[in-house]
Amino acid sequence: MPGLFLQIYSELPKALSAYKQRMGIEEMFRDCKSGGYNLEGSGLRGDRLIKMILLMALAYTWTIFQGTKIHTLQLQKYVFRRSQARKNYRRRSKFGVGFDGEQWVNYLEQHSLEIQELMKLTRNKRRFYQQGIRAATLIASIS
Repeated sequence: MPGLFLQIYSELPKALSAYKQRMGIEEMFRDCKSGGYNLEGSGLRGDRLIKMILLMALAYTWTIFQGTKIHTLQLQKYVFRRSQARKNYRRRSKFGVGFDGEQWVNYLEQHSLEIQELMKLTRNKRRFYQQGIRAATLIASIS
């Protein structure tokens, strides 16, 4: 029995490594389905589906690069808020941060006049607004 325990214990690092890879793959499937690109909602089949998957692979890679850069520049706090303030673990994947970052910058560009009017009403929030605009400018420069 001790030999069996040692054999199982020696295989544990391999099992943990495989499980970590599996979790990354599960995240990728979620991102391509309901978490971002909504592939199953497209209704595509055959060659069109293959072309869409190829295009999604390129966009997915680009979005992960964007999310990585946003994390490197420590701008993710502007892109999304943690649901629990004192948690120090990652709440969004690199893809999620990149995807949300692009949407956030686009939103700020579309609604800049309205946001400026709101900032005139709440002058005590101006510093936070200016920090957010600087962050958006950095994120837009990554693109």
